[in-house]
Amino acid sequence: MTVLAGKVAVVTGASRGLGRAMAVALAEAGADVALAARSKPDLEQTARLVEETGRRALVIPTDVANYAEVESLMARAGQALGGLDILVNNSGVALVKPLVEWTPEEWRALIDVNLLGVLNGCRAAAPHLIAQRAGKVINVSSMLAAVGLPGYSVYSATKGAIVAFTRALGVEWARHGIQVNAIAPGWFDTEMSAPAWEDNKVADRLIRDVPARRIGKPEEIGPLAVYLASPASDFMIGQTIFLDGGHSAA
Repeated sequence: MTVLAGKVAVVTGASRGLGRAMAVALAEAGADVALAARSKPDLEQTARLVEETGRRALVIPTDVANYAEVESLMARAGQALGGLDILVNNSGVALVKPLVEWTPEEWRALIDVNLLGVLNGCRAAAPHLIAQRAGKVINVSSMLAAVGLPGYSVYSATKGAIVAFTRALGVEWARHGIQVNAIAPGWFDTEMSAPAWEDNKVADRLIRDVPARRIGKPEEIGPLAVYLASPASDFMIGQTIFLDGGHSAA
């Protein structure tokens, strides 16, 4: 499948987990991929997986909370790979504890990566995508934007904001020929979600809330990312697709 042949994608949070899975899936569909995150060794591992598909990979260590670094990311990707067609705003961090135990510094740090990082990515990509009157933006939200869970109040707030931001920006950029949509993953087998499974009782309760009675495999997000990055989704604008084994529907 080469539906993305000739396209250039930027994937943030590409060092592991769902970001790595989406980067590899986009490459398998024919795209060259610029890989961004803070861990260069992990990005280089993702790059090797991308290159195994026969596509080019560009490693650009980036702090998505820093606008200047994100602006440089977009410029370097465009120069080195020959353009910018697809942006996946995937970088995210999690901290789980009751709200009364949070410090202002902790929630600011979470907001800076999870929400400001998405705003920075879209704003920095805007000149490139608007100038060519075409592009695909995929923001990564979470099932917890729609499902309440104790300890996740701040995380859920950032992910709920992404849903609203995606809806509004999708409408705003439709006139430029750019489609902005989001994916809201549920529980997946990644390093970020690993702490939730350390307690067997908690893990059993969480699984009972998932109609599919299992967690997702990272590679299961790849086909959805490819769809949203391809011409097949040209008529989809401002939507958030929940990929969560039915959790948000239960």
